[in-house]
Amino acid sequence: MTGEKDRTTSRRVGASRRTLAWIDDPRFQGWGCAACAWLFNPLGPPTGESLDDMKHNYEQQREKDFAAHVCAEHPRAKDTQG
Repeated sequence: MTGEKDRTTSRRVGASRRTLAWIDDPRFQGWGCAACAWLFNPLGPPTGESLDDMKHNYEQQREKDFAAHVCAEHPRAKDTQG
């Protein structure tokens, strides 16, 4: 994925390290796993009484979904060019 920018969160998984990263790709812009093809897809618009509540709820859902994903279930596509 082009234009990946490492951001805030790292998680230790077995002997490897997976990182929550900002993905800036022509087909997707948002959060994903740097170690596999998992992408964060919120269930709906942010909820909360204030902007801070909405941000907190969004980040909490993102962190929960990231922690729960299994990289082996989201393999990266093999490069077919070249």
